[in-house]
Amino acid sequence: MSAVDRTIGWVGAGRMGTAMALRLLDQGCDLAAYNRTRAKLDALVGAGAKPVDSPADLATRDIVFVTVGSSEDLLAVLDSEAGLLSGGSVPSVVVDCSTVSTEASADARALLEARGAAFLAAPVSGNPKVVAGGKLTMAVSGPREAFEVAEPYLAMIGRGVTYVGGGEVARLVKICHNLLLGVVIQSLTEILVLAEKGGVRRQDLLAFVNDSVMGSLFTRYKSPALVNLDFTPTFTTKLLRKDFDLGLAAARESGVSMPVAALVHEIVQAGIGEGLGDDDFASLLLVTARAAGLGLTSEETAVADGLSAGATT
Repeated sequence: MSAVDRTIGWVGAGRMGTAMALRLLDQGCDLAAYNRTRAKLDALVGAGAKPVDSPADLATRDIVFVTVGSSEDLLAVLDSEAGLLSGGSVPSVVVDCSTVSTEASADARALLEARGAAFLAAPVSGNPKVVAGGKLTMAVSGPREAFEVAEPYLAMIGRGVTYVGGGEVARLVKICHNLLLGVVIQSLTEILVLAEKGGVRRQDLLAFVNDSVMGSLFTRYKSPALVNLDFTPTFTTKLLRKDFDLGLAAARESGVSMPVAALVHEIVQAGIGEGLGDDDFASLLLVTARAAGLGLTSEETAVADGLSAGATT
């Protein structure tokens, strides 16, 4: 069997799940997909996916990917009346790309291992636009042999696939990443507000930062939102709070002091209190500006996001 000849199952056709599965379909993979709301499968079916009626219908697939919204959803996909483990067959490998708790991940692993299947925790970093641009990254943990089976498909989905060890350690890696994400966006909003109060346009400060050693893929792809105040969600403030809750709980358990992250957690909560919970987390710019007595307006400027084909990052 060649690296791309295995049959693939896919559970979850939200914005991220759809973008990721489309990359496999674009590479010619044999993919069958399930989503609780059948209409959300339309884009995948249009690209060649086979729709199924339940997770149980994917049990004969070689590898099954799961992209769902919560810990409870992950366990229901596996252990329910029409779940993946409800029949006589099981996939060889299940890859969970959701952001779920370490406890739920361990429970899922135990359920699968009891049936002779391998489980990989593979939380991803990015959003649908990052996926489409081929710049998604993911940390993966679980049995090394299972990782080697899934790696060719993971590499089709994203540009950076890092095996970080056994068990659930990939969950901690993802949480650490998102703690950094929150701290960086808050620092970025603070310098933008400081510069603007001094008469510097946001687009000009960001252009300078993006061309400096401090520039990054992150600062570039958030630049359009920060310049034009377009907070259409790629990752909501509420979801960022969830990850800060998990990260700070892990820090307490490990005896690690995280004073900066703790302060950003409070600012994230303030943003939710101001009605920004369902907006993109870059909307923390509004919280910082209000605290400084600064009214913001869109600069109505086309700004490159660094994700377009051929863009340098």
